[in-house]
Amino acid sequence: MATEVTLDELADVIDRGGFVLDVREDHEWQEGHVPNAHHIPMNEVAENLDKLDDGARIFIICRSGGRSMTVANYLEAQGYDVVSVAGGTDGWADSGRDLSFEESL
Repeated sequence: MATEVTLDELADVIDRGGFVLDVREDHEWQEGHVPNAHHIPMNEVAENLDKLDDGARIFIICRSGGRSMTVANYLEAQGYDVVSVAGGTDGWADSGRDLSFEESL
């Protein structure tokens, strides 16, 4: 089973240019996401593995942590180095951190 990281750990990863994958639906993504995240909806991850950075740890985020853990477990089984972000995008926003509205991936 994949492990989880905190929002503080995610903030450090974002500052260092780490690979963050947002697996929420399109409408959720458009409402705002963590800075520099890449977007692939959960149900499209399997057919978009070529868009993932398989050379580094992938930090997976959703709204609250459920979908990201599901995707993290799937990708871990495929051989990727992944972690799920506890608290998700809602937790990120609730902690006073800024959301981004730029497109990526």
